[in-house]
Amino acid sequence: MIITTWNINGVKARLEAAVAYLRQASPDVVCLQEIKSVDEGFPREAFEELGYTVATHGQKGFNGVALLSKHGLEDVSRGLPGDESDVQSRWIEALVPLGSDMVRVASIYLPNGNPIGTEKFSYKLSWMQRLEAHARTRLLEETPLVLAGDFNVIPEPVDAKRPQAWVNDALFQPESRGAWRALSHLGLTDATRACLPESGIFTFWDYQAGAFQKDDGIRIDHIFLSPQAADRLVSSGVDRGPRGGEKPSDHVPVWVELQ
Repeated sequence: MIITTWNINGVKARLEAAVAYLRQASPDVVCLQEIKSVDEGFPREAFEELGYTVATHGQKGFNGVALLSKHGLEDVSRGLPGDESDVQSRWIEALVPLGSDMVRVASIYLPNGNPIGTEKFSYKLSWMQRLEAHARTRLLEETPLVLAGDFNVIPEPVDAKRPQAWVNDALFQPESRGAWRALSHLGLTDATRACLPESGIFTFWDYQAGAFQKDDGIRIDHIFLSPQAADRLVSSGVDRGPRGGEKPSDHVPVWVELQ
């Protein structure tokens, strides 16, 4: 099974590119972020024609996450538990058959948090605390768990071409990185780093100043695996190709293969 995560940065604007990529790569499960569409406006037919079951948690104009699966979706849940007042669409999870077992997959769009010192940064950190709490609960079930998406966290200096350029950004703050490590310390495996430990592995390049052409990127799109999922890990990678296409997202697909 191949599970791919991709911050699409507007599903309607990138629909042609998304369909082309999915037709070529043919992942079994796709986690999309920043679909920027309400549920009823999501172009599900284009993905259903490729054989995917579609579940969305949309929001008008910004945010929004989706799950696509060639093997069906069960027990779909929308919204990260822990704060009933949170109306932002940033979390969707479901069970997907994996052989004779099930794997629980979540598509995550973690808050950006900028600017530092504002409610946006506080929201980011509180959201990450809720994520840690929910992950703890799911890990107790011992079902293979995959947390995939745009985490908006640069975990280490090696995950940026120019780390010094991000020292005043919410993505690279000690608090953000500490919350990331707290997740890791639950026993979760960073699938990309487990397979690709070298430098120069990026998933996001800003649209400004020719960042992609200069390879001035950062790694903020991640796939975390529970121990039961990590036992099934075959490989993981980053597909840079879509970033060089027409009207690209500023993020690229990240994938993991489980057996």
